Amino acid sequence: MPDQYTPLVTPPAAQDSPALWFAFQRGSILVSNAESAALPCCCTLEEHGVATVRRHYLGLLGDRHCYAAEVDDAHPLPAGWSQLGLRDLFGMVDSTLAALSGRALQIIDWERNHQFCSRCGTPMQARTDERARACPSCKFTTYPLVSPAVMVLITRGRELLLARKGVWPAGRYSAIAGFVEPGEMLEDTVARETREEVGVEVNNLQYFGSQPWPFPHSLMVAFTAEYAGGAVRPDGVEIEEAAWFDVEALPRLPPSVSISRRLILTVAAELARQYPR
Repeated sequence: MPDQYTPLVTPPAAQDSPALWFAFQRGSILVSNAESAALPCCCTLEEHGVATVRRHYLGLLGDRHCYAAEVDDAHPLPAGWSQLGLRDLFGMVDSTLAALSGRALQIIDWERNHQFCSRCGTPMQARTDERARACPSCKFTTYPLVSPAVMVLITRGRELLLARKGVWPAGRYSAIAGFVEPGEMLEDTVARETREEVGVEVNNLQYFGSQPWPFPHSLMVAFTAEYAGGAVRPDGVEIEEAAWFDVEALPRLPPSVSISRRLILTVAAELARQYPR
């Protein structure tokens, strides 16, 4: 069972015990062993000759302190260390480490993009009581950005409505998804996205689950819904193809790291039991 993660802001007074480091260089996470996706575990990265541009304390994973860090793009890595794409790491570690890695990347990205006040241009300062950066001049405060998005799997009897984008690998389909607009409830976003992207109406919306998704800073909230009418018409912009699939004849799906795959397979299994052939 993975250790429990406790989010914290204030680091320990002394870094005198090995900590877990979520360190990034050119957008990729650093691992001390690529085959096992082992993250650096040390008091400081500097003891391995790795200088950091910025760092943040993340909290405790079990009894081990955790840090996020950014390493200069041109800095050479220690022997045996390498870069690993975050999506690749997600497929090699448990859900707790995957979520922490995503959290670390988003915090590093947020600080890098908020060095100066967007209102008056004054250099921002980190607050010590919460995860925030404040302007000492005009007092404007910024927090790590989270963009909510919805995903909806539409059902019709034992069929699922799945769609594909042109940029995806050939044959891959998934559920409908899109970002929440200002002033929208999640239910409104589901209705708008399904209408805009595939031309159908839905009802009986049910919450399924959620997943933080750090590409770049989303929170995906997944639902199921029942088909309520309309001909399936891909918009040709976001969606290249959309079709109904029987639960026992599904196309190529997203990787297991994504909530979309878990959503599709869970609902498909339930519908197969509910509507046996």
